[in-house]
Amino acid sequence: MPKIKVALIGVGNCASALVQGLQYYGNSKKEDEAIGLRHLVLGGFHPKDMQIVAAFDIDSRKVGKDLSKAIFAQPNNAPKIIDVSPSDVIVHKGPILDGVGEYIRNVIQISNQPETDVANILKESNAEIMLNLLPSGAVKASQFYAEQALGAGCAFVNATPTFIASDVAWAKRFEKAELPLVGDDLIDQVGATTLHKTLLKLLSLNGVRITETYQLDVGGGTESLDTLERTRDVKRAVKTKSVEATLPYKAEVVAGSMDYVDFLQNRRDSYFWIRGLYFSKTPMQIDLKLSTVDAPNAGSVLFDVIRAVKIALNKQMKGAIQPVCAYAFKHPPQMVPLETAETMFAEFIANNV
Repeated sequence: MPKIKVALIGVGNCASALVQGLQYYGNSKKEDEAIGLRHLVLGGFHPKDMQIVAAFDIDSRKVGKDLSKAIFAQPNNAPKIIDVSPSDVIVHKGPILDGVGEYIRNVIQISNQPETDVANILKESNAEIMLNLLPSGAVKASQFYAEQALGAGCAFVNATPTFIASDVAWAKRFEKAELPLVGDDLIDQVGATTLHKTLLKLLSLNGVRITETYQLDVGGGTESLDTLERTRDVKRAVKTKSVEATLPYKAEVVAGSMDYVDFLQNRRDSYFWIRGLYFSKTPMQIDLKLSTVDAPNAGSVLFDVIRAVKIALNKQMKGAIQPVCAYAFKHPPQMVPLETAETMFAEFIANNV
């Protein structure tokens, strides 16, 4: 089967987990050998069918290096799970634009190499899917790469909170170009938002009236630091809206990032607090803590998204692909319940088999 050719925008911790995961699961033949993947084979595609063909970054410790080396370069601090074979993919220098916020300016070492022609590299590498893994605050940079995807004829996956797939104007542009578009803001595999929504849904179905709830995060990666400066309010708005949609009634809801703690490294602690009323208005309260490592949390979901976008390409679908957006992103063009999103995605995949 032909490879699914992917270009990476940003060679950070999520890219590190993705690239390592491609090698880690590449030889898996049975589902029980692929612990940590939701789907070993999706729509006929195996992890070994995905191939990174181009990558872009701005840090001097990554630019000009083979991707197999760049993913382990500082300031990345994602755990190393496997030795990665040389890829023959050299990391290119992309434009800086707003990709570096004030809080991470001293963390990033900006390369002095000239910026490359992104669209030309995409064409030369035969990339068919562009995966945007830039920092959350890089709005202009994300939009720039979306433009390059349009110019090069690539599908676009927006893992960041920048509104692209959920922006009508952008969706229409990709529809006009006859290219798939999915986003925005990737859901984690072991995600605080999904867990929060599931708990609220379960309690509500059992007759509990939720009155107040919050879910807040503390993280140690560069993404957490950048979020603290530039996108905490945006992320909070997106997550809060997503959680509120779970309940059929109005409740006090707050959900989103809270702070940065450097010694947590690539770990994230998520805190949940739920208060409600059950039989005879008896009060109940839940306090929970979830601890995860950030980078691997994106891996399984990205595997599904990349293969689903390939399916959309094969079907010659265009514009925002709602089944994929609803399944894998916190802010899809149309917010739907979790079970609806699951059904939509399953039907979308089933129609390809």
